[in-house]
Amino acid sequence: MTPPATCSIGLIGLAVMGRNLALNIARKGFPIAVFNRTTSKVTTFLSEDVRDDDPVQGALTLEEFTGMLERPRRIIIMVQAGDPVDATITQLLPLLDPGDIIIDAGNSHPDDTTRRAKDLPEQGMRFIGMGVSGGEEGALLGPSIMPGGPKDAYEEIAPVLKKIAAQVEDGPCVTYLGTDAAGHFVKMVHNGIEYGDMQLIAETYDLMSVGMGMKPDELCATFTEWNKGPLESYLIEITGEIFSKPDPETNGALVDVILDRAGQKGTGRWTAEIALGLGVPLPTIHAAVDARGMSSRKHERIQAAQILSGPPPLQKADPSLVSDLHDALYAAKICSYAQGFDLLRTADRECGWNLDLGEIARIWKGGCIIRARFLDRIREAWEKNPELPSLLLDEEFGGFLVGAQAAWRRVVARAAATGVPILAMGASLSYFDSYRRERLPQNLTQAQRDFFGAHTYERVDRPEGEFFHTEW
Repeated sequence: MTPPATCSIGLIGLAVMGRNLALNIARKGFPIAVFNRTTSKVTTFLSEDVRDDDPVQGALTLEEFTGMLERPRRIIIMVQAGDPVDATITQLLPLLDPGDIIIDAGNSHPDDTTRRAKDLPEQGMRFIGMGVSGGEEGALLGPSIMPGGPKDAYEEIAPVLKKIAAQVEDGPCVTYLGTDAAGHFVKMVHNGIEYGDMQLIAETYDLMSVGMGMKPDELCATFTEWNKGPLESYLIEITGEIFSKPDPETNGALVDVILDRAGQKGTGRWTAEIALGLGVPLPTIHAAVDARGMSSRKHERIQAAQILSGPPPLQKADPSLVSDLHDALYAAKICSYAQGFDLLRTADRECGWNLDLGEIARIWKGGCIIRARFLDRIREAWEKNPELPSLLLDEEFGGFLVGAQAAWRRVVARAAATGVPILAMGASLSYFDSYRRERLPQNLTQAQRDFFGAHTYERVDRPEGEFFHTEW
C-alpha cells in the first residue's frame, strides 16, 4: 500500500551529493521522499545514513515515490548531467500533474537547461535549473544555491532553499537569478572561476616547491598564514591542510605521492567554449582548462622529460619571492574573477536574465568552493556601480593591480627563468596588460586580413564604422 502524500519535497539520485542534500533538507524540518534507480541505494541510505528522527521516506518505485509527495509535487533530480537527466524526466512525466515542479540540481549544460525550460512547460510542468556548490560537505551543512526558472516556482521552493543554504551575515546563500538557464549558467561560470583559482594556486605551489625548494611543512605554514589575510578563502585553507597530511605508506607528505593528472567533468571547458562564442576573453580560465589537458598527457610528458631539457629548476628559497607570490596570486585571482563576471554580464545582455552581479558575489560568500573574503569587496564594487565595465576598473581592485604589478612581473620572470610553467598566472598578467593598453597590435592583424582576404579595416583618423580596403 502506498503511504499517504506527506512529504513536502522529493529527491531522485542518492550519490554522495544527493544523499547529503536529502539529509540537509530533512534535518531542516522538511519531510522528504527519496528514490534511486538502483533501489539498493535507497535501502542502504535508510539503514546507514538516516537517523530515527530524520523525516525521510524511501521509495522503491517511481510510482511509490510520486505518491508520497504533496501537491503540487516538488522533485529534485541529482543525477549525472546529460542523457540521465532527460531519461529521469521522461520516466517521471506520466506520473506527474500539471503545475508540478521539476528541479535539476546537477551540473547541466546551460543549453540543455534552456531546452528543458522550453519543452517542459508545454507539457504542463514547471522546471528549475539549479546550481548547487559546496561539494559533499556543503550539500549536508549548507551549499551555495543558484536557481533559475519561473519566478512563481522559485517562490514555492524558496522556504526550503533558504533554510538549507549556507548562512552568512547578510542572509542565506541563495537568490533567484532569472528565467530558464540563468541558474545553471551562473553555476557553470562559478566552476570556471574555480578552475582558474585552483590552477593559480597550483602554479604558486609549483614555483615554491620546484622553483624554490620549499618543503611541505614550509608550504603548509605559508598557506596557513596567507589564509589570515586578503587571500582568505576555502581553497587557500584546504591547500594548507593538504600540505600537512602525511602518507601512511611512505611517511612523507601525501601530496607528493598523488599522480599529477587532474580530472575534469566539463564545466570549466563549457565556460571556455561559451565565452569563445560570446567573444568574451577568459585567458586565465582557458589556461586552467589547458593545464588539466596537459596534465592528462602523463605518458608523453615522461618521454619528453628524457628528451627536452630546461634550466636547472631548484633554487634557494627566497622570502622576498614568497611575498611577491602572495601579491601575484591575489592579483591574478582578481583578473580571473573579473573574467568570470564579464562573461556573466555579457550573457545576461544576450539572454535578458537581469542578473544582479553583486547578489551573485554575495551568495558565493558561503557554502561554495570559491568562497573567499574578497567576495565582499566584489559585491561592494557592483553595488556601488552596477554598470561597472570590469572589476579592473574598480578603484580599489585596479589600484591594487597597479601597485602589485612589479611583484607580479618578478614572479612571472622567475618562473620563466626556472622553467616552471605558469599558464594561468601569466595569462592573468597578459590580460591585465592587454586591458590597460589603449592600443594593441591588432592593427597589424587587420592589415594582414585585408591583404589576404580583402576584409577591410577602419582608420584611427576617420569615424568608426567607415571601412577601407587597400590593394597591397
